[in-house]
Amino acid sequence: MAATVLLITPPFTQLNTPYPATAYLKGFLNTKNISSFQCDLGIEVTVELFSKKGLQDLFTTIDNKTSEVLKTSEVSANARRIISLKEDYINTIDAVILFLQGKNPTLAHQICKKGFLPEASRFAQAEDLQWAFGNMGTQDKAKYLATMYLEDLSDLIKECVDEHFGFSRYAEKLGRSANSFDELYQSLQNSYTYVDNILIELLKQHIQNAQPQLAAISIPFPGNLYAGLRCAQWIKQHDPSVKVCMGGGFPNTELRSLSDTRIFEFVDFITLDDGEAPIENLLHYIQGNKTAAELKRTFILQDEKVTYINNAACTDYRQGQVGTPDYSDFYLDKYISAIEIINPMHSLWSDGRWNKLTMAHGCYWGKCTFCDISLPYIKNYEPLTASILCDRMEEQMAQTGQSGFHFVDEAAPPALMRSLALEIIKRKLTVSWWTNIRFEKSFTRDLCLLLKASGCIGVSGGLEVASDRLLQLIQKGITVSQVAKVNKHFTEAGIMVHAYLMYGFPTQTAQETIDSLEMVRQMFAAGILQSAFWHQFTMTAHSPVGMEPGKYKVEKLTATAGSFANNDIEHTDPTGADHETFAYGLKKSLLNYMHGACIDLPLYKWFDRETTGMKVPKTSVPPEYIAKALEEDDIIKQKPDSKIVWLGNMPLIEIITKSKKGNSWELCSLTFETKKETVNIKVNETQGRWLYSLFQELTAADKPFTLLDVKANYEAAGLEDFELFWDNKPVTTLYKAGLLQL
Repeated sequence: MAATVLLITPPFTQLNTPYPATAYLKGFLNTKNISSFQCDLGIEVTVELFSKKGLQDLFTTIDNKTSEVLKTSEVSANARRIISLKEDYINTIDAVILFLQGKNPTLAHQICKKGFLPEASRFAQAEDLQWAFGNMGTQDKAKYLATMYLEDLSDLIKECVDEHFGFSRYAEKLGRSANSFDELYQSLQNSYTYVDNILIELLKQHIQNAQPQLAAISIPFPGNLYAGLRCAQWIKQHDPSVKVCMGGGFPNTELRSLSDTRIFEFVDFITLDDGEAPIENLLHYIQGNKTAAELKRTFILQDEKVTYINNAACTDYRQGQVGTPDYSDFYLDKYISAIEIINPMHSLWSDGRWNKLTMAHGCYWGKCTFCDISLPYIKNYEPLTASILCDRMEEQMAQTGQSGFHFVDEAAPPALMRSLALEIIKRKLTVSWWTNIRFEKSFTRDLCLLLKASGCIGVSGGLEVASDRLLQLIQKGITVSQVAKVNKHFTEAGIMVHAYLMYGFPTQTAQETIDSLEMVRQMFAAGILQSAFWHQFTMTAHSPVGMEPGKYKVEKLTATAGSFANNDIEHTDPTGADHETFAYGLKKSLLNYMHGACIDLPLYKWFDRETTGMKVPKTSVPPEYIAKALEEDDIIKQKPDSKIVWLGNMPLIEIITKSKKGNSWELCSLTFETKKETVNIKVNETQGRWLYSLFQELTAADKPFTLLDVKANYEAAGLEDFELFWDNKPVTTLYKAGLLQL
C-alpha cells in the first residue's frame, strides 16, 4: 500500500507488544490526512528467524561455518549440544511460537512435561525454581519454559552467526553512549550479519510496497541504533529518492550536541523531542512547500557541517490535538508473550499485548537530581483530560480487540489517575491497566481501592536509594516509611507494586548501600513489594548532577564532549563507596526476594568478600523498621472538598427491634453484597434510612458528591452530629462495600 511516510521501528524493542512511538505518529498523521504505513521490524525479524524454515537456514549456515571447528574449543559445549539437537528444535519451533502467540494454548501441557522441548544451558536455572510455578499456573509455566528454549537459541545465534544478537538489545554495545561514532561506523562498513540479511529483505518489501517520500526511523534505545542505521544505509544506497529521518528516545537524549558529519551518510535528517511538528515540517520541506529555515528541531547537513534548525515561530501541538495512537499495519497477531522471571508483576513488561497511551506529557514533579529534567520530554508537563483518555481507550479497544493498557508516563499524576478511574467506571469499561507513578502520600487506601475497581493491576515507581538522606539529596520528595505505607495501600487493594532501585548515587557509602538493601528486604518480607530492579547510577549531561557535579561531590572524567553521543558522563565519586563491587550481590539478592526465597538470609552472605575486597558492614536499620512504619496510623485530614464515591450495590435494608432490660428500640440493618464478601452494619433507624437514600443519590449522580455536600444533605434531613456519625464505626467500615472518600 502506497504511503507518504513509512514509519519504521528497527530490531529489537519488545516481542509482546509494539513500541508505541510510530503508533503515536501515525495517529497524528491521520489528523492531517497524511498517508502512512508503519512496521515493527523487530517482531517481523523474530518470527522469520524463529520458524521452521528460519531454523533450517540457521543450522545450515552454522554447519557451513563450523563444520571444522565443532570439534574444537572455539565452539562451546552448549552450542555443540544445541546443534546436535537441531532436528528437535526445527520440529518444535512453529508449535512453540504459535503457543507464545496465544494461538495454541493446549500445547502448554506438552511443554510442561519433560521431554518435549530440547533443553540447553538456560534450563539449568529451572531446577531450583520448580516450586514457584504453582503461583502462576500451567500457561505461565509453559511460557517460562518456552522463553528459556528461545533464549538457548538466542545464545547459539550470538555465539555462532551474529555476535550482536539479543532479543531486546541488538548491538546495544555499539550504541550505548558512543562518544565517538568510529566503532559503529566501522561496523556499518562490514558485510551484513546473519540477522542483517533477514532485516534487509523485510525492509525491501516495505519500501517496495509503500513507495514513501519519507522513511522515519524511530530509535528508542541504544539497542536499536545499529539496526536502524542498517535500514537507513540500505535505503540511501538502493532508493535515494526516499528521504530518511531518524528520531526517538536515543537521539533525544544522546545526540543533542551532535557534530559528526558521517551520520548523514545514512540519514538526511535527525529530529529531536516530540515528533509531530518536526515530521509535518519535514514533509512540507521535502515537497518544496517550506524552506530549510522553517524546519522544527531538526539536524541537517549544510555546507558540510551539522546544523541544528529550530523555527521558533512553529509551535508544538497540544496533547489533545495529536490524535489517538493508531495500531493498524502492525502484525498484532504475531507478537509473542514471554516470561523471563517467575514473578507476576515483573512479567507485565514481556507478557501480554498492551495498548500504549500517555496520561500526561512530561513529569509533574520534575525535580529528581539524577533525571534529565532539563529536556523537553520531561520538563514540558501537559496532562490530558480523563474524557479524552477514555475516548482514546475505546478507539484502541475497537481497533486492536485488546482491553489491556500500559500508560507509559514518566509519572502518572494521582489526581488524573483518580479522574480516569471514575470515568472508566462511569462508562462501564472492562479494562486492565498499569502505569508508572511516584510513591506519593496522596495514594490513600481509598484511592487505591478506586484504581483497583477501574481495572488497575499494577504500578511501578522509583524508590531509588532506600535511604532518607539520599532521597533528600535526590529531591525525590518521599521518605522510605512513606513509600512503605503507599505500597501497603496498593497491595491491600490488590494492585501489584514494582520498585525501581538505584545504587551508586553520589556520596553513597557502603553502609547506605547495605541499609538500602535491608529496607528493600523488609518490604518484600512484609509483602508490600512484589517486584523490583536495581540500576547503577549513571551521571547524564542533562540532569542536575551532570550540570553541577561539584555540588554533589563528584568529578567528570572527560572535560570535552565527543562528536557523537554525549549523554552519559564518566565520573568519579571520591567520597562514596566502590559501587561496582556491590552490583552482583544486590541483583542476586533481589532475584531471590522476587521468588520469595532467602528473605531471612543475612545480608553479608550475598556479597563475596574476595569480590568486594572489603568486609560488608552490618545493617544499621532496625529489624522492625518497615513493620513499625506500617503500624503507624494514617492521619487523614478531612477536607470539605473530598469526593465521596459509592461503587457498591444498593444494600438490603431491614428494620429490626432490639430489647434489653425491658427497653426496646429500632435499628436499621444494612446488608451489602460485594464480589468477595457480605458486609453488614447496624445504625439507628433514621440514620440508616438516610444512608440508604444517600446511596441512591450517589448512584444516580452524574458527578461525585463532596464531603460538604454529604454533610449538608445529612443536616437537611434533620440529623445532628454529622462528624460523630460519619467518622466512626460502622460508617468507616463501608469502604469494604464501596464507599470511598477521595
